[in-house]
Amino acid sequence: MRMKMIIAAATSAIILTGCGNSEKIDTIIKEQEQTESSSLSTSPYLSDQLGVTDSSGEYDIDLTQLNPSMVYAQVYDMVNNGEDYIGKTVRAKGPFSYYQEPDGREFFAVIISDATACCSQGIEFVLDGDYSYPDDSPTIGTEITVVGKFNYYKENYYTYCQLTDATMEANKFLSWE
Repeated sequence: MRMKMIIAAATSAIILTGCGNSEKIDTIIKEQEQTESSSLSTSPYLSDQLGVTDSSGEYDIDLTQLNPSMVYAQVYDMVNNGEDYIGKTVRAKGPFSYYQEPDGREFFAVIISDATACCSQGIEFVLDGDYSYPDDSPTIGTEITVVGKFNYYKENYYTYCQLTDATMEANKFLSWE
């Protein structure tokens, strides 16, 4: 009986810390920096150092060009070091999400997952123009691409990142609602 309790406690500890341990992400970033150290620019931005800017120069950070592990590492850095990214043009791809607060405020987001899809981070976006939900929106879960200017704000004790002046497109010819 005691062994079962120990195993249950150990399993719970592993499950609870699976997505919360940033050491793996920090290690991936450091390994990538060391591997590409000869080609790194002098820019302080992780995205610039990893060549995230697309060849047309249209986006400062193009998350659609990174593998899932690097996308998650980049988004993690953006969330935790938001002041370094303010005003950068960001392009992101993922499922469309919508949420309405009880007070009526509406939030739109593109969901970014890690390689194993166990940890997700939503990036809120504020569309440029006059749109209404659900008339001008894709179905929840539809894969979209969003481009906007990075910003972050604090509400209560939380920090939220968002893309302002955003444009959104549905991918793979999926229909809008």
